[in-house]
Amino acid sequence: MIQVQNVNKKFEKDIVLKDISLKVDKGSIYGLLGSNGAGKTTLLKTISGIVKQNSGTVEIERKPVFENIPLKERIIFLPDTLFFFSQYTANQMAKFYQNMYPNWNQNRFVQMQNLLDLDPNKKIHRFSKGMQRQVAFWLALCAMPDYLILDEPFDGLDPVIRKKIKSWVIQDVAEREMTVIVSSHNLSEVEDICDAVGIIHRGNLLLEKELDDLKSDIHKVQLAFKQETNDDIFAGLHVLHQEKRGSVYVCIIRGEYEDIEKQINQFNPVVFDILPLTLEEIFIYEMEGAGYAIENILL
Repeated sequence: MIQVQNVNKKFEKDIVLKDISLKVDKGSIYGLLGSNGAGKTTLLKTISGIVKQNSGTVEIERKPVFENIPLKERIIFLPDTLFFFSQYTANQMAKFYQNMYPNWNQNRFVQMQNLLDLDPNKKIHRFSKGMQRQVAFWLALCAMPDYLILDEPFDGLDPVIRKKIKSWVIQDVAEREMTVIVSSHNLSEVEDICDAVGIIHRGNLLLEKELDDLKSDIHKVQLAFKQETNDDIFAGLHVLHQEKRGSVYVCIIRGEYEDIEKQINQFNPVVFDILPLTLEEIFIYEMEGAGYAIENILL
């Protein structure tokens, strides 16, 4: 389990993380979402033990991460901007990883090479951006980490390779109880694989929830009535956003489906559609509520 408690981090005068607390359960996939410059990468580096927080605690299995070599031998951080040693081939990088990570699986390295169809003797800097990303995943997964931390991991991958790599990650989570934190702006991909999400904005954690709970708690509602109505139809409901387009109301309502349905049906609507929002829509709403400059995107 990963436990972050009251973490603060600043670089010179810039405060990047403000009293962040979150928990990632063992064998789960946690999606870290946020606006540009929100502090996601700094938080991921802090959890990985690359950066040390100014205050608060970052623990994995109840042990501090920073400068904990036995623990960091079981952690892989895959950054947004990849780094490989100059002039190294995939085989040479594999030997380096083999020396750094005691759980390195050479058989898996050979099997994945056949599935990815990459030349292990070719210098990595000669590969395309997408192929370099494949090499990074190839090495990371063959190190057999217990904790895999990913920052914009699928950027540059074509759909076929993306699906293949996601299936490998999910397989390791299911079979080895690997724990994954993934930060991505592609929310549909996060929605596909994550068990829980946290949304960070300007260094603050806005919310943290299981994905199923988050999606079941907020609904988009479209309504129309035969006669003019007043706002009594929404009495007792937690309306987050309301807009009227001609005779049709479009609303965002937080609450239980049954409670919303019971309240609205009292007024005999001729149109009543209630739908769960996508993760992308929920993210946009939460950012809008936090003061992010977004107008008329949600609906």
